[in-house]
Amino acid sequence: MIKKGIILAGGHGTRMSPLTKAVNKQLLPIYDKPLIYYPLSVLMLAGIKNILIIVNKGQLPQFKKILQDGKRFGIKISYAEQLKPKGLPDAFILGEKFIKNDKVALILGDNFFYGQSLTKNLKECVKLNSGCKILVHPVNKPEHFGIAKINVNRKITSIKEKPKNSKSNLAITGLYFFDNSVIKMSKSLKPSKRNELEIVDLLNRYRKKNKLKAEFLGRGGAWLDTGSIEDFHNTSSFVSALENRQGFKIACLEEIALNYNWINKNGIKKAINFYGNCIYSNYLKKLIK
Repeated sequence: MIKKGIILAGGHGTRMSPLTKAVNKQLLPIYDKPLIYYPLSVLMLAGIKNILIIVNKGQLPQFKKILQDGKRFGIKISYAEQLKPKGLPDAFILGEKFIKNDKVALILGDNFFYGQSLTKNLKECVKLNSGCKILVHPVNKPEHFGIAKINVNRKITSIKEKPKNSKSNLAITGLYFFDNSVIKMSKSLKPSKRNELEIVDLLNRYRKKNKLKAEFLGRGGAWLDTGSIEDFHNTSSFVSALENRQGFKIACLEEIALNYNWINKNGIKKAINFYGNCIYSNYLKKLIK
């Protein structure tokens, strides 16, 4: 069972400059809450309570101001600083002391997931005994994504980065589940031409050992990468439309914690006091009426 998770929230966010010159992208708003709430909610829905957030050097106080140590959500949040982007597998090298001898999940800080069967799928993924499991989702333009080809047993037979002609349309999303050998494998990777450690190289190590499997986000599920201004705006509009139409909040961390009995009604009251008089607090008040 995976009980630890890492959120990679570093990077320069250059595609969203000048917004990201002053503020980390993961602290910018997706509708009514910071982007970081969304990947954090995914790990929480999976039942993961021990979380490491990797941020850029100098941006730690900004994250601690909003998330603190996680106690408000009934979880434990610790932090690590990344001096410069070195590729996704660097998260496991930076997080070695955090991971110790355990298995670990990794989610990218700018990825958004939503779906009716999301929680069920996540709880299946954290049951991982060995190897690696990744979440895949169909896309219209495979040439823009890392694409996985899978067999009937959901084992991944090939991975191609932005293929021009692909029979598969299953994109590799920014959510991964690894056994403990991920630390050793990440350390053994060689930097690519970009001078970064590549997640595809890491996944291929598992694939060659026949230990790479896929889990589907499911029909009706949504996976959005908020890497550009347009994607950021579209994701915010998506959240706004759903929340206002259906009357519930996506990625309300306190609500997830309350439903999992990680906090009680007093915890909700403390959160309301923390946020002050706002729409988010008004929603929290409804939870304890």
